[in-house]
Amino acid sequence: MSNNLAQCLVAGLIQRGETLSCAESCTGGLLSASLTAVPGSSSVFWGGWVTYDNDAKITQLDVPPQLIQQDGAVSAGVAKAMAWGARVRSGSDHSIAITGIAGPGGGSEEKPVGTVWIAWCSQNARVQAKKFHFQGDRTAVRDQSVFYALDELLQTLGIPKSNISGA
Repeated sequence: MSNNLAQCLVAGLIQRGETLSCAESCTGGLLSASLTAVPGSSSVFWGGWVTYDNDAKITQLDVPPQLIQQDGAVSAGVAKAMAWGARVRSGSDHSIAITGIAGPGGGSEEKPVGTVWIAWCSQNARVQAKKFHFQGDRTAVRDQSVFYALDELLQTLGIPKSNISGA
């Protein structure tokens, strides 16, 4: 299903003449892989960052260290800063950022395994973030993160989910 969403997003961005970049933590490049699996994506997908380590978030995406210290890497503020940094650094029209706890370890009572923040940023400087609580193993959490990142951006941009069974 993520492949279908990626196809719709790429087609919509091609129609609009707009570009996309991404910043990933817990998905480790899975979002970028789903986008680049779509033929023609090179005309709209600028590229992305896999900033698994907090220092990478700070040095590569300009995430303020105090955000990470205050709220942790899995937070609305860090997700938004990642999305903002990816869009600004790439010069793309839109960006997606994902940060979360895929498991099996690393969770806490406050942020259990499956806690994921996804953020979107567009050239109009509007940054949105949404918190998710996914179930399943590491693979399931990562797959769901990519699915919902694509789905939310499609909705935000008003790009139809055409040719998707069950949509």
